[in-house]
This record gives sequence, structure tokens and C-alpha cells, in this order.
Amino acid sequence: MTTKNQQQMLEQQQAQMLRVKNSGMINHVGSPLMNEDKDEEMTRSALAAFRAKEEEIEKRKAEVREKVQAQLGRVEEETRRLAEIREELETLHDPMRKEVAIVRKRIDLINRDLKPLGLSCQKKEKEYKEALEAFNEKNREKGQLVAKLVELVTESEKQRLKKLEELCKNIDALR
Repeated sequence: MTTKNQQQMLEQQQAQMLRVKNSGMINHVGSPLMNEDKDEEMTRSALAAFRAKEEEIEKRKAEVREKVQAQLGRVEEETRRLAEIREELETLHDPMRKEVAIVRKRIDLINRDLKPLGLSCQKKEKEYKEALEAFNEKNREKGQLVAKLVELVTESEKQRLKKLEELCKNIDALR
């Protein structure tokens, strides 16, 4: 209970004591000694009742305090357990995150290396195709020239043979 509540209870008990005192004075106006004994007894009884209520209030306060402390203890234990669980969860995620980050960085590095290599490969493929075309063109040209050469050599031999035959005829005619 709060201090205000205790104060109110004290005031109520004092008012009750005054009522009891006043009622004793009216009934026993003739005997002042009896009035004092009764007053004292009523005061004692009122004080005893007040003390009993105070003790009960203190006992209840202690019980409530114990309950609150027990509840706080449970809350602290649960908080500690939650913190442990959170730490375990973070340790589970951290290695995965780190590994994923490392793999992603490596992929990015490889992508950066692949781009110029891809361009270089395309350029070299283009150069290769051009060189192959030039090679094939020169090979065709060579083939044509070889065919022409063979044709020319063949014709040259024919003409030489023809000339030799003519010369042979001329020599035979001179003889």
C-alpha cells in the first residue's frame, strides 16, 4: 500500500478511537476513573488493531515484493536465454554470409577478367577468320597459278616439240 493509503487508515482509526472515547464519556459521566481505564483500554485496542493492520500491510508488501523479484528473476533468465539464442543465430549466419560474400567477390573478379578476354577472343576469332579467308584466297590463287603454270609449261613443251620437229624437218630437208 502507498503512504497515502496508510495515512487514511490511520486517520480512520483515530476517528474511530475518538468515537469510542466519546461514547464512553457519555455513558460513564459519573465515574471519571472508569472513563480513564476504558479510554486507555480502547486506545490500546485501537493501537493493537492499527499495529495488526500495519503488520498485515507490511506482510502483503513483502509478499508483493517477493513476487515482483521472482518475476524479475524469470524475466532476467529469459532475457539471458534470448541473448544466447540470438548469439547462436548470428554465429550460424556469419560463416554463410562470409562465404557467400567471398564467392560473390570471386565471381565479380572473374567476370571482370572474362569481359576483356571475351573481347580479345572475339577480336582474335575475327582476325583468324580474316587470316583463314586470306589463306584460302591465296591457296586458290596459288592453285590457279599452278594450273596456269602447268598449262603454260605444257603449251611451252608442245611449242618446243613443235619447233624441234620443224627443226628436224628442216635438217632432214637439208640433207
